[in-house]
Amino acid sequence: MIGKNIKKSLNAKIEDWLKNIDDAEIVKVIRANAIITGGAIVSLLTNDEVRDYDVYFRTKDACKKVAEYYAGLFNKTHKSHIEIKDGDDRIQCFIRSSGIEEEESGITDETEPYVESPTINDDKPKYRPIFFSTNAISLSDKIQLVIRFYGTPEEIHKNYDFVHCTCCYSFLDNELTLPARALEAIINKELHYIGSKYPVCSIIRTRKFISRGWTINAGQYLKMCLQVSELDLKDLKTFKDQLAGVDSAYFSQAIDQIEKMKEKNPDFKVDNSYLFEVINRIF
Repeated sequence: MIGKNIKKSLNAKIEDWLKNIDDAEIVKVIRANAIITGGAIVSLLTNDEVRDYDVYFRTKDACKKVAEYYAGLFNKTHKSHIEIKDGDDRIQCFIRSSGIEEEESGITDETEPYVESPTINDDKPKYRPIFFSTNAISLSDKIQLVIRFYGTPEEIHKNYDFVHCTCCYSFLDNELTLPARALEAIINKELHYIGSKYPVCSIIRTRKFISRGWTINAGQYLKMCLQVSELDLKDLKTFKDQLAGVDSAYFSQAIDQIEKMKEKNPDFKVDNSYLFEVINRIF
């Protein structure tokens, strides 16, 4: 698909989404702040089916307002209760079971349950929230709101790993950016690592692309390994942060097991033997 048609397609998708929002203030916030980047544009360029549209926001305030809007919609119809928190310089979703008593209303559970199938269902409202994680909110009809990062496209792409994901669309000014290096990688289906704050996640993500016919050379893996070597993965906070972007509930289980062990024994030191045991048990 050529650039002007990609812009039309992305603009139409966001306009359709906005028609299904009943809060004028939220519509205004999205119009001024929505950015689409990542795999959707790659799929449109290659005439493949779009799996989902990753939507980011220019400001933390916009990110929080939109997240709170969808958490509110979800809480009206589900037993689990979603809380939106602003901490550690980021917005996060927390899931609290409805069974917790009022005096225990603190954040006690960070599991990421699938609420329902993300498949489009014409009998239910379009663009309804169907899945919450600490990093993103998935809506039906292929919209995913990424709340882990926010800012200008340049700031957002500092957190990205592969160059082909750096194409982006700004809804405010209807501007589509297609970097030449990204287009080269897309044409050749080549994974080129540009550096990321989350190299562990990047290494695991390569499995997805390879299964779709992409290639990667040893040098790109070496670059990821060099960045991983700078991390202290025995530190639980770092370990959680590095795995938070991986789309697997199994990693959440691994983190949960480690946290429970630390609660039982505050002096417990995480080592490779213990981590291997946990990983082998879960996977």
